[in-house]
Amino acid sequence: MENNRNTNVRKLTLAALFAAFTCVATLLIQVPTPTKGYVNLGDCLVNISAWLLGPFYGAAAAGIGSSMADVISGYTVYAPATLVIKALMAVVSWAIYSTASRRLHTVSARIVAAAFAEVVMATGYVLFEAVIYHSFAAAAVGIPANLVQGAMGAATAVAVYELVIKRIPRITKITK
Repeated sequence: MENNRNTNVRKLTLAALFAAFTCVATLLIQVPTPTKGYVNLGDCLVNISAWLLGPFYGAAAAGIGSSMADVISGYTVYAPATLVIKALMAVVSWAIYSTASRRLHTVSARIVAAAFAEVVMATGYVLFEAVIYHSFAAAAVGIPANLVQGAMGAATAVAVYELVIKRIPRITKITK
């Protein structure tokens, strides 16, 4: 019982830390797009949070950190949608990685998982913007920028995980 409680406290602590990392990564580099959005590094941490913390804690870290960045950046209207979209991205990334890693090499499984998560992001934002703009055509203008952000997020997530995080032996033991 005590060991399970310690694991939950560790995961909660790491989720809070990853929420902060996600917020900072989102705020650190913001490349504005013509659609009033911005390309950022937050999706890198969204995927990594999912892979390390699982669907519940990873989704919480991803959603909370990303939506905090929206509020701080002045994109407050996007914050509720971002909370849901980024949390869903983390769940999808974790689920696909968990399934794909049984059949594929871990790097390939992470690439597939991150790619699907980024499709969730692009789809989520186009649907949200279609509602707020009252026009799917107006929302569709943002798809290319979201796909660029998605490609950057997937590539950086896989690279950072494989080159850095995977080589830290204690971090994977803490989250399991």
